[in-house]
Amino acid sequence: MIASLSGTLVSKTPQDAVISVQGVGYHVFIALSTYFSLPEINSTVQVFVSTHLRNDTIQLFGFSTTEEKQAFSLLTTISGVGPKLALSALSTLSIPDLCTAIETGDLEILGSIPGVGKKSASRIVLELKDKTNRIMLPDSHKPSPAPTEPTNFLQEEAASALINLGYRAPEVKKAMNLATAKLDEAYELEDLIRTTLKELAKG
Repeated sequence: MIASLSGTLVSKTPQDAVISVQGVGYHVFIALSTYFSLPEINSTVQVFVSTHLRNDTIQLFGFSTTEEKQAFSLLTTISGVGPKLALSALSTLSIPDLCTAIETGDLEILGSIPGVGKKSASRIVLELKDKTNRIMLPDSHKPSPAPTEPTNFLQEEAASALINLGYRAPEVKKAMNLATAKLDEAYELEDLIRTTLKELAKG
C-alpha cells in the first residue's frame, strides 16, 4: 500500500494532481485544501496517500498533511460516505471547523458540504463524535497562509476552481456575491472558495 509520494509535481487542478516519482507519473485525487498548499509545477512535492480500490482500479487520494489524511480515513469509514464525498468535506470545511461541527453536532454546518444531507450529517456526528481526537492539529503541520492577492484576482481564481469542480458560472457568481458579503476585507482565496461552496450548497 502506498503511504506517501515524493517526487516532481507535473500538473495540478483543484481536483487532482500528477506526481512523477522516478519517471512514473502517479495520478492523485485531492481536496481544495491540498491544492492550495501545492508548490509550483516542476517543484519537488510530498503528499500523504490513501489508496482505494474501485471496480478493479486503484485510486490514489493525496493530502498535504497527516491531519487531512486521518480526517479522510475517518470519514470513509462511515456507510454512504465514499472517497469523493470525503474530499468534498475537506474542500468545504477546514479541519478545525469539521471537527468542531462533528463534536457539537452542528448539522447545518455539515449540511453545507455538497452531497451531504441531514441524514448523512447525522450519521457523521453519530459515528465520529468520539473520534475527532484522533485528528491532531499541531501548528507545524499547517500550511502557511498565502500572501493576500488583489480582490478581483482572488475572485477570478475562485470562480475558475469552482467551475472546474462542475458548478455553472451563473450560480458561482451569485453564490460568490453572497460569500464576499460575509467575509472580512482581507479574505484569502481558500476562505472565499469555502464560503462560496457553503452558499452553493444552500441552493
